[in-house]
Amino acid sequence: MPGSKEIRTKIKSVQNTRKITKAMEMVAASKMRKAQERMRASRPYAEKIRSVASHLAYANPEYRHPYLIERDTVKRIGVIVITTDKGLCGGLNTNVLRVVLQHIKEWQAGGEEVDVCCIGNKGLGFMQRLGANIVSSAVQLGDRPGIDQLIGAIKVMLDGYTNDRFDRLVLFSTRFINTMKQEPTMDQLLPLSGDKLAVPEGTWDYIYEPDAQSVLDGLLTRYIEALVYQAVVENISSEQSARMVAMKSASDNAGTVIDELTLIYNKSRQAAITKELSEIVGGAAAV
Repeated sequence: MPGSKEIRTKIKSVQNTRKITKAMEMVAASKMRKAQERMRASRPYAEKIRSVASHLAYANPEYRHPYLIERDTVKRIGVIVITTDKGLCGGLNTNVLRVVLQHIKEWQAGGEEVDVCCIGNKGLGFMQRLGANIVSSAVQLGDRPGIDQLIGAIKVMLDGYTNDRFDRLVLFSTRFINTMKQEPTMDQLLPLSGDKLAVPEGTWDYIYEPDAQSVLDGLLTRYIEALVYQAVVENISSEQSARMVAMKSASDNAGTVIDELTLIYNKSRQAAITKELSEIVGGAAAV
């Protein structure tokens, strides 16, 4: 059995760890509320531009945008992976990266090559270790990411699709369900499919100024950027929720360890006292 001093040192160490995890839990709870507010604030714009893009997809302009055309063969796939910049958020990144790895293996087994865009440090590090072909990245976005921080990385992928470097663009991210539940998702960004663009209640055509190509180029690009930005803010909400839950679990576990160590310490102390009393009584009897 370890000595009393070693046990006291361990108890002090675990108590210090619990203070840190408790503080991180409260910080994550505060950031989670703010992240959820930003997520809800971004939804009206995303829904509105989705509605406009849906009407455009079912309209009949003289110009058919490449983003709306399904390609016959798929030889190369562009992948956007959204993860966090920091750890200590449970299995959030592990879950989405497991889904990414599974699909990449399936595509490569079918003879399809993969280009990767990483948003977040954890995904970038994972893809580098995997040896994937990383064509763009965006890291250190902070707790309040702006669309301007993402445009560069997204543009590389959109240009790759436009220039036929790959035939499909897929987004992997974590969808925020509630505080206790976040699920990894895979969405096809390009070509724009019927799953993403819901059938509008009524269809109509437009008058385009200056011309259909300019309008569709700008609008559909903004639409893809809005989808990626919405996924990023949902991922941040998921990150803070997962971190809060993970730190609460760590604090509870630290409390359990402290109780167990305290019990061991008390038993050790009692054994030492009993031994000393026995020695005193034995010495007195000998005299």
